[in-house]
Amino acid sequence: MKIRKLIGEDAEVYWNLRLEALQQNPEAFATTYEDAISRLNPLKRVASNLDAIEAATLGVFIDNDLVGIMTIAEEGAPKLRHRLNLFAVYVTPRVRGKQIGSALLHAVINHAKELQHVEKINLTVVSTNIQAIRLYEKAGFVAFGIEQNAMKTGDTYVDEVYMSLEW
Repeated sequence: MKIRKLIGEDAEVYWNLRLEALQQNPEAFATTYEDAISRLNPLKRVASNLDAIEAATLGVFIDNDLVGIMTIAEEGAPKLRHRLNLFAVYVTPRVRGKQIGSALLHAVINHAKELQHVEKINLTVVSTNIQAIRLYEKAGFVAFGIEQNAMKTGDTYVDEVYMSLEW
């Protein structure tokens, strides 16, 4: 297992895993698979995002195969620069239960702690994803609220738990 920051050259493997995530766990993401594949020049956009200074996407590779991703991004406003947002989290089902997510989360936290102006990471997670909530809690994240009906697909609503890790 190798964990590293993804760069623009990783756009295609990232995009393929992202599309898998949107298909495998559509309830967990605001973007739909259909929206994602209809975007103009998605690989160019992904490459640009992976090379952005204000964000970092870390990926887990097993035998050169990208199996997990997490992105952290800074807030734009000066008064919010002390915090990062964690999002676009996904580990492919074939390696779940093997501590891949835990290793990746700890790498993301360590990366964030290297940024001297950062003091906390915020995230949202769908309330039904108990496994992810436990993962975040084990890493020290604390829930500070629930948004009911945060996302809606057809007539189905999904609640989101807001969590934070401070140091």
